[in-house]
Amino acid sequence: MGTESLSPLVAARAAELAYYSPYYFLRQFSGELQQALFGTGTATRWGQEAGTKTYRTTGEKPGADVYWLLRSLPWDSDYFGLPTFRLFTGLFAAQVTAAELVTAAHALRQHLAERNGTFYAFSIVPAEDVRLLQGLTAAGWQLVETRLTYYRDHLEDFTYPRHTVRAATLGEAAHIGRIAAAARNPYDRIHADNWFSEAQADGYSARYAENAVTGDLAATVLVPNVPGLPVDSFLAISDLEIDASALGTRLSRVLLTAVGPANRGWHAKLVAETLHRAHALGHEAVVMTTQATNHAVFRTCEKLGFRLGATSHVLACNCR
Repeated sequence: MGTESLSPLVAARAAELAYYSPYYFLRQFSGELQQALFGTGTATRWGQEAGTKTYRTTGEKPGADVYWLLRSLPWDSDYFGLPTFRLFTGLFAAQVTAAELVTAAHALRQHLAERNGTFYAFSIVPAEDVRLLQGLTAAGWQLVETRLTYYRDHLEDFTYPRHTVRAATLGEAAHIGRIAAAARNPYDRIHADNWFSEAQADGYSARYAENAVTGDLAATVLVPNVPGLPVDSFLAISDLEIDASALGTRLSRVLLTAVGPANRGWHAKLVAETLHRAHALGHEAVVMTTQATNHAVFRTCEKLGFRLGATSHVLACNCR
């Protein structure tokens, strides 16, 4: 599908696509640059990267076509043993009606089922993209998680007391995985979706945490380093090197945290040390995403000076 034919639809969706930037709330980065990197630019470039495809659903009248931007997820597909996809967004003209969008979303689901048999797909949709949210949910996509993204900038002003931490070692990967599985969050995307069994969801959390230690997911994984205190918590950090470089800055993201009963109170301490680390490295901001149900994280954010940046909804559909 040529990008030329999609340009009018990308333009029609520009206002909503601006919110697809994971940093749109960081006003020090221009909206134009963020659009080019993460919003309209991503939509325009779709299909140029391996694993990205565009599926067109044809409307009954001219101008009612919808183009769905899909990415196949090899790691997830391999782990769960079925084709797994992430829907980036849909492109459609302003005159497309709510009913036409629902019909197109039904057609997308049918296409995925016919092409793959059993499949699983999800989409992370900004709360501002109301039309897409309504179209997908009316077509049977289920809400499985609502996310809040917090951010902390002005790191030079952060003076929270220090706590002794260290980087997890490769030999601790399995232990870190067990901590993640034991600290089950019933509201995260995998645990909240009844498509997955509890054992699958726990295993996914464990594998993700292990990969944060042994793979390329994280720049580092912090754990407590206090004599006599067992390691029963961790925090994985990404330095967002590709995105930060494109924005001309340095950034950190909290990827995953888990705190077991032997380390109660350490969530705030680990996040605080993440902020101290970011300041020492010259980072401009730290971002952290959590579920809208995670009141303990809200308290940490309030204590450490984070501000709310964005709200998004995670939708999922499948075919058994």
